[in-house]
Amino acid sequence: MPPSGKTPPAHQTLSAYITSRFDEFSRSQKDVAQYVVDHLDEVAFHTAEELARRASTSSSTVVRFSQALGFEGFPELQSAARDEYRRRAPQGQPEVEPLFSLDQGPFESVIAADFDNMEETARKVSRSAAEGAVEAIATAERVIICGVDQMAFFASYLRHLLMLLDIRAEIAASPSQEALSRLGRIDEHTLVIGLSAGRPHPLVVRAMKIARHRRAATLAIADASLSDVAKLAERTLWYSSNSPAFVRSHVGLLSILQALAYGVYARDAAQYDDRIKAFRLK
Repeated sequence: MPPSGKTPPAHQTLSAYITSRFDEFSRSQKDVAQYVVDHLDEVAFHTAEELARRASTSSSTVVRFSQALGFEGFPELQSAARDEYRRRAPQGQPEVEPLFSLDQGPFESVIAADFDNMEETARKVSRSAAEGAVEAIATAERVIICGVDQMAFFASYLRHLLMLLDIRAEIAASPSQEALSRLGRIDEHTLVIGLSAGRPHPLVVRAMKIARHRRAATLAIADASLSDVAKLAERTLWYSSNSPAFVRSHVGLLSILQALAYGVYARDAAQYDDRIKAFRLK
């Protein structure tokens, strides 16, 4: 099959080229694009079938995505990914002994992946982005946390952490009438936090669009830097969710939520200590 797009210009990296053409892709191809941009090291060395599994799509979609970029197939895309990855790799750094041996079992593989996810999350979240998110939470008159399906648990957990700090927080975890009425009350004094793993739920995207229209503050916490939720938000905190298991890893997300709550607490620890102590005595 002949290529259906232009290959990356010589001066442009693969990830930059994908980002520039992101809006042209189909919905399933966007899932692959997001994964390639955020996990270049894995794309460089995994098979098309493994990439498809991790991007929650099919190997045929991976091939079609490669051809949409102008490559004959996945091997050519992978070669471009390897070239960019080699240019990114730091030179002259001492090798670090791996956490586990190469013959990892399933248990070790998942823990090793989570270890890498925490390191990658910490590396990609800047101090200024984190401080801006903490400031937005601490100064908002009202916080709405949107997370559906697997993200509903984390929305509820973040609400619990903020309630301990006497911050008024509500959650929108399903397209129920109650949740929709909460979104209807978004105004310029509201902070809307959207949680996303992979392709965001339509309710979360809707919440961010309403917030943007009504000039509310917005914060996205997502595992894809090209996520629709991230593109609609003023601020974005990215976390790594790679896992060899059948579900995404959420250790990076959980760490970010706890770090945000602690950041708010650290602004005035003395003010919050009595309240938290009273809660623990209940």
